[in-house]
Amino acid sequence: MRKVARIVHKFAIFISPICLLTTVVLLVLGYRAETGPFVIALFASLALYFMGHSFLKSFAFTVWVFAFVAVSMIYPRAFMTWFGFNLGILIVPLIQIIMFGMGTTLSVSDFGRVFKMPWPVFIGFVLQFSVMPLTGLALAKIFGFEAEIAAGVVLIGSCPGGVASNLMTYLAGGNVALSVTMTACSTLVSPLMTPFLMDKLAGQFIEINFLNMMFGIINMVIVPIVAGLIANRILYSRHKVFQRGGVLALIGAASVLLAAGMILWAPSAVFTYGDASLQKDGFIVGLLLIGVVALAKLVISVWLKGPENWMNKALPIVSMAGICFIIAIITARSRDDLMTVGLYLIAASIIHNFIGYILGYWSARAARLDESSCRTVAFEVGMQNGGMASGLAMNVLKSAPAALAPAIFGPWMNVSGSVLATWWHRKPVSAKITEKGGKNEST
Repeated sequence: MRKVARIVHKFAIFISPICLLTTVVLLVLGYRAETGPFVIALFASLALYFMGHSFLKSFAFTVWVFAFVAVSMIYPRAFMTWFGFNLGILIVPLIQIIMFGMGTTLSVSDFGRVFKMPWPVFIGFVLQFSVMPLTGLALAKIFGFEAEIAAGVVLIGSCPGGVASNLMTYLAGGNVALSVTMTACSTLVSPLMTPFLMDKLAGQFIEINFLNMMFGIINMVIVPIVAGLIANRILYSRHKVFQRGGVLALIGAASVLLAAGMILWAPSAVFTYGDASLQKDGFIVGLLLIGVVALAKLVISVWLKGPENWMNKALPIVSMAGICFIIAIITARSRDDLMTVGLYLIAASIIHNFIGYILGYWSARAARLDESSCRTVAFEVGMQNGGMASGLAMNVLKSAPAALAPAIFGPWMNVSGSVLATWWHRKPVSAKITEKGGKNEST
């Protein structure tokens, strides 16, 4: 397998300059329409090369996003329908799968840790749901975006922290336990905070239905995360009951059968209040994924005696592929808008993200947090859950233009986060404050 990876790595670095040179020559000769395949191949080959490079691999995901965006911009119909099936329908299930993956990285103790470090979590919470939405509103007005695009800018600022912040915190020598707790807690309160902020700030641009958005977040984010927490227990618990093949088979079969029963016989809404309803698809996806995890553990860990960390290797690939596909679907549906305001949105994303890092870090310093926690707060404030924002824009706001900001802000946050994490990694924290309050000398 490693031999194949090395061959692909060498092949990619050979193809990239050829594609770049061909693209430049075609542009000089005036054959702009013919550059499409070479631009796509350029980004794809670069992404493959980055994946095999020790330093550049942290940027591979972003280059894959560029590749998918290039395809959707050049061939937008490729992400509209397949054999009459509207690909837009896949956005919510893909986000639910990504949120399930996030849940498998969490445990109940991550939520309970807030009682051990309440002050840093409180600081991060206040900054997360004040600095970013207000900055989004200010930028929407400064750039003069049209109503739906402006609402999308506010939306990405009103969402909780993204799971990528946990990785960036780790690379930067931050407090990973604090990062995970902040992400978990901000996500847990997002069904209330995000609709509230959207109603108060984005309501001036478009109509916001508080309950619809709240139920949408519960269905799309909270239910899959809870299912992921259950899967985490199945995967990583040392209790003997979760190591028995019969128990895993029972859990897997029961989950799949229950999901099938909901598909066939349960009403589309499991709860309705007024004109807002909580849909059943989040529960169906959660049950199916719990079943898949239990059965996969049965086969890989019990029968084949395979590695225990197979889920940790599979989930990042699934999540990255899902996000790339979501961005491509959104880009294809908003191609004309993107051609008009794309550069302005890129500028807005850079400014928004930069303000989040700066105010997050220095506000934490003003609150007298240690250096490790300040870095953590900077990432938690500066990096939002772009997938959640995209899903809300498409599924709740029913607006492809509103999904443009999350589609652009998300990849940029990964680029800037990787750069900042690398810079901080070279400046190690001399003494970190652990969650128990003691000092731990860094290496």
